[in-house]
Amino acid sequence: MKAFAMLYEAIDASTSTQAKVAALTQYFAEAPPADSAWAVAFLTGRRPKRLVRAPDLRTWAAAAADIPDWLFEDSYAQAGDLAETITLLVPRGKTIAEASLSAWVEDRLLPLATMDADAQRVALLEAWQQLDGTARFVFNKLLTGAFRVGVSQGLVVRALAAASDVHADIIAHRLMGAWEPTGEWFEQLVRGDTADADWSRPYPFFLAHPLEAPVESLGDVQEWQVEWKWDGIRAQIVKRRDRVLLWSRGEELLTGRFPEVEQACALLPDGTVLDGELLAWRDGTPMPFTALQRRLNRKQVGRALVAQVPVHFVAYDCLEHAGNDLRTQPLHERRSEMQRLVAALPTGAPVSVSPRIEATSWTEVSEARDLSRQQAAEGLMLKRANSAYGVGRRGNDWRKWKVSPLTVDAVLIYAQAGHGRRAGLHTDYTFAVWNGDTLVPFAKAYSGLTDAEIREVDRFVRANTRETYGPVRTVEPTLVFELAFEGIQESARHKSGLAVRFPRITRWRRDKVARDADSLESVRALLRAQQAHEQRGDA
Repeated sequence: MKAFAMLYEAIDASTSTQAKVAALTQYFAEAPPADSAWAVAFLTGRRPKRLVRAPDLRTWAAAAADIPDWLFEDSYAQAGDLAETITLLVPRGKTIAEASLSAWVEDRLLPLATMDADAQRVALLEAWQQLDGTARFVFNKLLTGAFRVGVSQGLVVRALAAASDVHADIIAHRLMGAWEPTGEWFEQLVRGDTADADWSRPYPFFLAHPLEAPVESLGDVQEWQVEWKWDGIRAQIVKRRDRVLLWSRGEELLTGRFPEVEQACALLPDGTVLDGELLAWRDGTPMPFTALQRRLNRKQVGRALVAQVPVHFVAYDCLEHAGNDLRTQPLHERRSEMQRLVAALPTGAPVSVSPRIEATSWTEVSEARDLSRQQAAEGLMLKRANSAYGVGRRGNDWRKWKVSPLTVDAVLIYAQAGHGRRAGLHTDYTFAVWNGDTLVPFAKAYSGLTDAEIREVDRFVRANTRETYGPVRTVEPTLVFELAFEGIQESARHKSGLAVRFPRITRWRRDKVARDADSLESVRALLRAQQAHEQRGDA
């Protein structure tokens, strides 16, 4: 545990990518396989869910620190992080245990899930007495399900490759899909041969960079493949050993949730992997993402819901055919293979090839982008026609060119302190628009301001608080901000009757007073325009 805590400190203290990779490489080269396996799991986001109720943690920690509950809660509000609060307040014990990371996880942490509250309390008090400093903080982070550190999966892959002499692309592929963090698994991960590949494993997804320069800077338009950027769930269909597995970009196994797609893809030849997008779909047209949300987070889907919200797989790419990895072949060749595979499926199957937008100039591409919302798309994907299928967001062969977001000027009415790095600063905001002479809560946003602007807003909130409700402050409705979002839909769950998708702050409208903010009717006008675009797209 001490070695992993030291690794955490090294990563957290540095902004240098090279230094982080060096620290990771050294850890993986020296740590026992079982510890390395758990380290890989935690560093790539596979942290355990919260194992103990947060109210119990706060109560037990306050008792261990011999302070009243109100003082613990006030300390928690100031720190903004439960794991840090416990680490700082609970006194250290006389004996510090030197067990390995795997022992702490397997013998101390995971068994908490099956204990009753009394047993959990005893086990945690003992653990807190036997850990100190960063090791205790890391344990508490894992305990609360909030473990995060400033390292991407790509850096972990680079370090594993450096520590093992196995190519990074092979490491990245082996990390996909389902696996258990054991010493045996880690030894297979860093083994040189590739014969042990898990047959169910998808490929690492290739991601696009946003297009930030003028589109003409990409060169000859004929060298690029232009497609719609669909607003659904990125997924891979894996057909191997006569089974169909559906994997999300987040490496979640979706098998069983979209039976209509899986049944159609069962007819694909063995050794096929397709990359694409899952969309709610009716009459040859995508439905709003909110419709697809009704199908999410359901392990089993009934016939009625399948009928109400049918799902379609729009294929982008063919990554494997007849068991052969095609990712190094040019995109236009992979697309031809994909078209042949999809064309062989029965007519009416809920699988199609993402249509290519034909254009002879960048002007025509730009005009197509302007029609994105009519196609229920977020914009365009621009892919170099001779590009290989990479790993992650490497290179510049794939670009996404999204349409300009919808925007609204809204008034800040509520603020709440953030967590972690932003603890003690009011960074979580609720905004309102006018309904007659009344401000109606419209959206929440947490991102978009600079650090300097956050500090300025925080000072305003503290000086202009009207009322407090727990951690939430009602503030004088004075500040106006421009909010951007990707779409609007009606919602009975919100006081405004509307919900927006991906709201964020784009600028502080210092040139406007509260009365200049938009009205609920103007937002509804955006919704009507969006619906009209969608209807024209249906036609």
